[in-house]
Amino acid sequence: MKLGAFSISLSVKNLEASKKFYEQLGFTKFAGSLEMNYLIMKNESSIIGLFQGMFENNIITFNPGWNNDAQALESFDDIRSIQKSLKSYNIALDREADENSSGPASVVLKDPDGNTILLDQHV
Repeated sequence: MKLGAFSISLSVKNLEASKKFYEQLGFTKFAGSLEMNYLIMKNESSIIGLFQGMFENNIITFNPGWNNDAQALESFDDIRSIQKSLKSYNIALDREADENSSGPASVVLKDPDGNTILLDQHV
């Protein structure tokens, strides 16, 4: 199963303070804006999403179809194919993609410890 680009999405209390902190660790803004209440920060191949007021807990994020520069991959496992595999393992899904659709879609699940995992396909 190819899950695509990996990042961690952090629910932050103060976006500007978090931006400054991660900049001091060598991260630079890759996408988003303070006005939109989110920033995607990058340090080499490490990606951290900073989100203020959008969700409660931190989220493990994978982007099928994207590389670490948010560029579309020529070959990737479509989210519906990934979803079918997860279901074959009897993994409970909190949110499913429409199996009859194509293109962008997402799936949400939790690991055994309750950590939220978002599979978010943009292509």
